[in-house]
Amino acid sequence: ELPPSEFMQVADSTWLVLSVVSNGRAPAGCQATGVTKIARSVIAPLAEHHVSVLMLSTYQTDFILVRERDLPVVIHTLAGEFDIYKEEGGECVPVTCDDVTNGFLKPKAAASPTLHPVQSPQTRFCVLTVAPDTLPAIATVLIDVLFYSHSPPREADTGIQDLDSITFFAFSLIEGYISIVMDAETQKRFPSDLLLTSSTGELWRMVRIGGQPLGFDECGIVAQIAEPLAAADISAYYISTFNFDHALVPEDGIAEVIQLLQQRQEGGR
Repeated sequence: ELPPSEFMQVADSTWLVLSVVSNGRAPAGCQATGVTKIARSVIAPLAEHHVSVLMLSTYQTDFILVRERDLPVVIHTLAGEFDIYKEEGGECVPVTCDDVTNGFLKPKAAASPTLHPVQSPQTRFCVLTVAPDTLPAIATVLIDVLFYSHSPPREADTGIQDLDSITFFAFSLIEGYISIVMDAETQKRFPSDLLLTSSTGELWRMVRIGGQPLGFDECGIVAQIAEPLAAADISAYYISTFNFDHALVPEDGIAEVIQLLQQRQEGGR
């Protein structure tokens, strides 16, 4: 329904959304949440089969977006570990490998992944939700933050910047559930009694991946970040965009995260 515009770029692929639902058999000692929860079982296998993914972590759960043309590879890769269902007429219907055999690709020889630079601004972030029926009460502030408060960075085309802070605001509305990621200063503009967060109320720090627009064709970017964090049992929200990827980790763990990712960089050289 959006009118054509020279200012809007649309990727040529159609994407499908995967959501991973726990069946309760996770090890009792596994405390990590977010992308690290599915790093070994979903993210890494898809990267090995050259499936490019976009990650969208929300307050409620995590979603993996894959290109529609990669669906046969996705099904064959994950069928051994998961029961897979698709929605048909509002019902969940089991999917088998036989349903999507057409176009299945065998794994290719692994190419050396590109090691993208990682930056960690000093900004502190909150991961929040709001009840849908209270959304009108914050609509004016929300519109101002989304469209009017921030001008685009002038350095966007100059590569890596030395960032002390970063402007980042993510709003998602999925099946009626609202999720918001904002910096702690922006949070002060909203009515505090309407924004809900976890019982700990913890703050998050960000690592931003990429020195130039990442696009959608490269595989393994999420895996490179998620796997070392999963090995260290560190929770992480992960939000992919066209230009950069963003991982949010608990504030008290940022030093360990930076060290782990620096080791990854040095080990890949």
